[in-house]
Amino acid sequence: MIRKAYSVSQVNAYVKSLLERDGVLRGICIQGEVSNCKLHPSGHLYFTLKDSGGQISCVMWESARLRGLSFALRDGQKVQATGDLTVYERAGTYQLSARSIQLYGIGQLYEQYELRKRQLAQEGLFAPEHKRPLPRFPKTVGIVTASSGAALQDICTVLHRRNPYVQPILASAQVQGDGAAASVVRGIKLLCKAGVDVIIVARGGGSIEDLWAFNEEIVARAVFACPIPVISGVGHETDTTIIDYVADRRAPTPSAAAELAVCESAAIEAQLVDFHADLTGAMLGRLAKERKNLEMLSRLLSLQKPQNRLVRHREVWEQQSKALCLAMEKIVSEYRHRLAILGEKLHSLSPLRRLGKGYGYLTDEAGQAVETVDQLEKGSRLHIKLLDGSVWAVVEETQKGDDAHE
Repeated sequence: MIRKAYSVSQVNAYVKSLLERDGVLRGICIQGEVSNCKLHPSGHLYFTLKDSGGQISCVMWESARLRGLSFALRDGQKVQATGDLTVYERAGTYQLSARSIQLYGIGQLYEQYELRKRQLAQEGLFAPEHKRPLPRFPKTVGIVTASSGAALQDICTVLHRRNPYVQPILASAQVQGDGAAASVVRGIKLLCKAGVDVIIVARGGGSIEDLWAFNEEIVARAVFACPIPVISGVGHETDTTIIDYVADRRAPTPSAAAELAVCESAAIEAQLVDFHADLTGAMLGRLAKERKNLEMLSRLLSLQKPQNRLVRHREVWEQQSKALCLAMEKIVSEYRHRLAILGEKLHSLSPLRRLGKGYGYLTDEAGQAVETVDQLEKGSRLHIKLLDGSVWAVVEETQKGDDAHE
């Protein structure tokens, strides 16, 4: 008997129609782990859901992705995808055409975490301008943690080792389970009323469920509203909770939070020794400088005393007087020398030097030298100066010309 042969396309179309008519497979919700997740340039999302026993191909068209996916889908996430099972006729495979995807279990908590983090960030609770500086030398450190946990022991050990003078004050709180968030908030408020210098909110490591109290909104807002600087020391280094973003400082562990809270007393003492040496050196240097200034001012003051000024003026006067006398003596000596020279010249020109040997010096009654006969007339009186005396004479007659020698 020859059976009717069907084409591949006919078979695939028939299977597709069967799946699409099955009410169970329409609007089905499939739970599994995401793998091979790829976002196509077209906006369509392709991925695989798997568990320990199998896997199924999935597609989420761009229009559905924009409406039904509120987080970034990544490999390894546990999700619940709701949609319709269809056949991809060209490949002869069936796939889930997803309309919505939600995280579940830890994934669901993670989705809540991301959503809450975005909301609080938009409100400004994580903004750097709201971060308060930690006190440099706190006297009291408030601790919000479980009284029986290892975190408290680690914090106290570090505080005592670094600075035994700091007083830790515990506000015991439930850090896990129902009511933990409210307990942590109460502890923060109690320490604010106590007036501590800095607060550490801490607990040891654990799963996301264990640490969930520190992701609660009431804890984040209590830390943000706290007027005292808060250090978050929740979990291990890889754990990150919302309180870490709100706190003024985040420490990877409770011990590290204690390290941030206080300075080492030994380092402070060493710094004080250095400050003392620097201050002593600066004071000695300043004293030496002021001593020099005082000596200089003393010398200036001494120079300004009236007695010293008189002495200086007297010394100047004596020097100037001595110089003046020397200058006058020099001038007098020069004039005396010139006078002697001029006297010699005058003496050599004096008519008195010609007296003698029959010569005399004639003057009239007025004492004027007689140089010509025109100055005389008959009866004029003459004064004749001779070498050894004087003679007065009367002119009897005058005569001019060459005949005067006859």
